[in-house]
Amino acid sequence: MKRTTLILIFLLPAFLLIAQKDLTKANLIPKPLKITPTEDVFKLTNKTVIYLKSDLPEIKKLGKYLSELLKPATGFPFKVKKTTNLDTGNAIYLVIRDKAELGAEGYHLKISKDKLIICANKPAGIFRAIQTLRQLLPAEIESKKIEKAKWEIPGGMIEDKPEYEYRGAMLDVSRHFFSVEDVKRYIDLIAAYKMNILHLHLSDDQGWRIEIKSWPNLTKIGGSTQVGGGKGGFYTQKQYKDIVQYAQERYITVIPEIDMPGHTNAALASYPELNPDNKAKKLYTGTKVGFSTLMTDKEITYQFIDDVIREIAAITPGKYIHIGGDESHSTEKDDYIVFINRVQKIVKKYNKTMIGWADIAAADIEKDVIAQFWQQIPDNAIKAVNKGVRIIMSPATRIYMDMQYDSLCPLGLHWAGYVEVDKAYDWNPATYVQGISKENIIGLEAPLWTETILDMDDIEYMVFPRLSGYAELGWSNLDNQSWEEYRARLKTFAKRFKIMEINYYKSPKVW
Repeated sequence: MKRTTLILIFLLPAFLLIAQKDLTKANLIPKPLKITPTEDVFKLTNKTVIYLKSDLPEIKKLGKYLSELLKPATGFPFKVKKTTNLDTGNAIYLVIRDKAELGAEGYHLKISKDKLIICANKPAGIFRAIQTLRQLLPAEIESKKIEKAKWEIPGGMIEDKPEYEYRGAMLDVSRHFFSVEDVKRYIDLIAAYKMNILHLHLSDDQGWRIEIKSWPNLTKIGGSTQVGGGKGGFYTQKQYKDIVQYAQERYITVIPEIDMPGHTNAALASYPELNPDNKAKKLYTGTKVGFSTLMTDKEITYQFIDDVIREIAAITPGKYIHIGGDESHSTEKDDYIVFINRVQKIVKKYNKTMIGWADIAAADIEKDVIAQFWQQIPDNAIKAVNKGVRIIMSPATRIYMDMQYDSLCPLGLHWAGYVEVDKAYDWNPATYVQGISKENIIGLEAPLWTETILDMDDIEYMVFPRLSGYAELGWSNLDNQSWEEYRARLKTFAKRFKIMEINYYKSPKVW
């Protein structure tokens, strides 16, 4: 008996060592499409070089991005050089190769003893692969100071590409305003999990957050407050363009939302002529919805909308503009239909694709419009599908990140129920609603409304760890989806969250 115990104790470290070298044991979120392990191990050293096998300027930027990502924790220089071959050892290669099957964001990652090769069809695929590489390294790689760690990566091949083309997170900057630096941190956090859309909710009853030069009072007056009566704020067009560029460098598309015809009190308080009695509304700092509306039968309204869309379209390189359209309880149905019909033409006039909350299905929306499903009852989304319109899946009961985790959660709301981490993950967008199949879905988006959210700590608490699950639902093949299997991977991310200084919710469902 003693001899058997001694043998087991002696063998245990060897077993653990083998497990650590097995690429299939790596805890990756989102889960890749295919992993093939080998017995090799690639080690980062102070002589490891990043080689670029492409003439694209974007690849040079990605080489620099990777170098700057790896330097702080390792202390290694990670020089970036161009090459025409893959012959040199102790190297990371970034390679663009014609592989149409990978699409815009897919990649191959080949890890051997002397080299690590990232191959993609497009630069976005290289960027997504770098996020996988981060997770293959010890959590300490996220540190801003030099750490003592074994910078080893198990050998093998990862073949990966996303299930959905649209994988987004929304940030409401209207109820409470957040700085450019906060938005950039939000971008970095969602980019780390391969999300590719940032939806900015830029206007609402409580605040107007984007400079419109032809209507300056929108920010001067409408941007001057927020929920609870704080000072509010807004982004100049220069600041907005800075955010957009920062997102583009992380292969994230910014989608601006100007909510209309409801959720418009900030605009109505800024310009008297937008009101039927030509008297400006009072600024609003509460949290009620559905009480405001633009005049849908006056030309001044459409002149205003045309100017707003024109200016925003000019500084938004992405193809989408979101026009809201939800909770227009103070707008007569017939007027609402006329309004949406006309607004979609204005958006199209400026060569953008219109997105609206699924309420817009009441109108005569065209097939190139996209409807965002959010309500507890899916009737509007199904109506949109029946009109040939594609859907963004954002069911509030599963994916609204402002929903409280439980009754003790200090932040958020619960009108759509409590959304713990298991409930956030354990559903499939393609089968969630009868009548909406995968072919009808462009992707999913996790919104964060900010009635109760005051600062970046609050944002992180409500977003993590739910966001990583939403990222997996959008990226990974869900044929073998398992909450327990996902939970085991997520559990290991606590250390990474801490090193990244993410104020995450320590869910009893996970930790």
